[in-house]
Amino acid sequence: MAATIPGQMFSVPENDGHIMSSWERFLSGDEAASDALRRLIDDSWRRCQVASVDPGRYQAPPPIGENSLHNLRDECGELLSASAPVMASARDFLSETGTVMVLTDQSGTILNLEGDMSTRGAAENVHLLSGANWSELACGTNAIGTALAVGQPVQIHSAEHYCAGIKRWSCSATVIRDPYDGSILGVVDVSGLSASYSRHSLALVVATAGRIENRLAKIELGIRYRLLEGCVDRLSGTSADGIIVFDRRGRAIKANGRASAALADLGIGEMAVAPDGLASLSLSWKKGRQAPDELPEWMREEWLEPVIQNGEHIGAVLTVPGRRNSGGGRVASAVFSCDAAEKGAFERVVGESPALLQAVGRAQQLAKSRVPVLLLGETGVGKDVFARCIHESGARDAPFVALNCGGFSRELLTSELFGYTEGAFTGARRGGMIGKIEAADGGTLFLDEIGEMPIDLQPHFLRVLEEGEVYRLGENKPRKVNFRLIAATNRDLRKEIQAGRFRMDLFYRVAVTSINIPSLRERAADIPLLGDYYLQRLSLQHGLEPRVLSPGAIELLRQYGWPGNIREFRNVMESMLLTARGRVLTEADLPTDLVTTLAGNGSVTPEVQGDERGDLTCLENAERDAILRAIKGCRGNMTAVARELGIAKSTVYVKLKRFGLESYVDDLRNYRV
Repeated sequence: MAATIPGQMFSVPENDGHIMSSWERFLSGDEAASDALRRLIDDSWRRCQVASVDPGRYQAPPPIGENSLHNLRDECGELLSASAPVMASARDFLSETGTVMVLTDQSGTILNLEGDMSTRGAAENVHLLSGANWSELACGTNAIGTALAVGQPVQIHSAEHYCAGIKRWSCSATVIRDPYDGSILGVVDVSGLSASYSRHSLALVVATAGRIENRLAKIELGIRYRLLEGCVDRLSGTSADGIIVFDRRGRAIKANGRASAALADLGIGEMAVAPDGLASLSLSWKKGRQAPDELPEWMREEWLEPVIQNGEHIGAVLTVPGRRNSGGGRVASAVFSCDAAEKGAFERVVGESPALLQAVGRAQQLAKSRVPVLLLGETGVGKDVFARCIHESGARDAPFVALNCGGFSRELLTSELFGYTEGAFTGARRGGMIGKIEAADGGTLFLDEIGEMPIDLQPHFLRVLEEGEVYRLGENKPRKVNFRLIAATNRDLRKEIQAGRFRMDLFYRVAVTSINIPSLRERAADIPLLGDYYLQRLSLQHGLEPRVLSPGAIELLRQYGWPGNIREFRNVMESMLLTARGRVLTEADLPTDLVTTLAGNGSVTPEVQGDERGDLTCLENAERDAILRAIKGCRGNMTAVARELGIAKSTVYVKLKRFGLESYVDDLRNYRV
């Protein structure tokens, strides 16, 4: 009696005799039905019979020639590159189990083998070799060919093979899919003689295929990111032309807002460039060629421009002429820069350094479209200011909703982002609450520190971006939303993806284009302008007369590293304004902690002429003045002075001697000052 089959995925070696009898009856024309025969095997045998596969075949067809194999491996270069380290990591397991690991292309032709050398000798006898084809049409039922036929993990053991010469083998295989469109790229298989059967072999190939797909996804992500970065000027331009970006395989991946109208003028349905319709636009593009093999009837060759970086073809840009430009000409690429006097809505971004003006120019260009923008920069550089300026440049009257993803727990962030209905959870507000996504409908949603969003929350937000719908917590009915997304982070999201803390598909959605905002130390030349700007604003705010910075103070401010960037700079200006007595803010008015940091860094500054101590540097004079103020405020109490300055009491006495203040302290204590 046949053993009970717990499922269709695994073979059951105990049933070999029954399966062999079923195979013999099947070939003789009798019904092959048996409790031991899996539906997977029965269907495969029938396909082989219809295709007239020879059941007496004892090996695969001869491998293709060396030149043909070389060309095939070249075409599958990325698959081989992504799989090589993964397959190499399985060598020890393969050697211990007497098995080999096989990689094929999408037709079942073997590209590479790894594994036990003794088993490879037996594999050669059945042409389990590089260049040999193991599809069902070539070799009948086998793990490689059957996995390709059904697109699922399969295990084929011994008598389950269709061809007699392969029935000594036990094989497990699964397909490797393109991480972006799901098409089959190849197969990974583990094979050995019948005695090597193990259910773990199927688990191994599934895990191996997953790792290869992840590596392929990272490769494709990097190429797509470079492609979209290079095409952002076209996508966000002001021309009436429709712009569609195709990846290197001819798949449409991005279109501007005018593409639908431009295609409609040509009689092409507008749904073709809807978010879920882009996939219907594709070109037949062979590797190594800069032009597609065949164009649709409506497309002109001169509209298509390949995108090449470092000699590598990474995609193409299709410019479909709009009504105001029917001649087929292209709009010149935008230059991401601006004049300091032409900032428009970006006037609140203070500075004239080239790095800052380049970032402002890029932001101005992107503000003309609704393409998602990722703002990159250190903490405090002004990402929120850039976000609001981008919003006001395009839709001043629409809502601008900001949310810091790092400022909430997972539960609170979920309710803040999506909202909730009444009774959704304990403590829910009566009547429910609208979420930030809904509140931004028609305007801009600014997510600061998006890298802090919990990984399990990211798929839900991704769905909002893809579907344009949001579900409140506790609600089953979706609400339509349409907003422009601006995200910001001080993290390297690519490293976060590698660490498993950020989803690659979400990164691709939010990082269509990015703006790098320079740190304050990278534009230290802007410090005088920033100082004047903040001192003027803060003077009005506090009802004080305007103050100015002395050249010496400016020089020290330039030397400081500014880890907190603009936010820290503003706080320093406010501190100096409120504590200084004179109209001119000098080195003596700098905060003590800033002076201490500069002293610890050993900064070298020009000497200040005409000071009380001409033998001291500018920095030392500032330190001397800070100590002097502390001594006055503490009436000569050295313990209090040390506490005020945050340094050891012994250090205070060393400084007194260095700066010649010992007699001053004596006089102060004796009430002679």
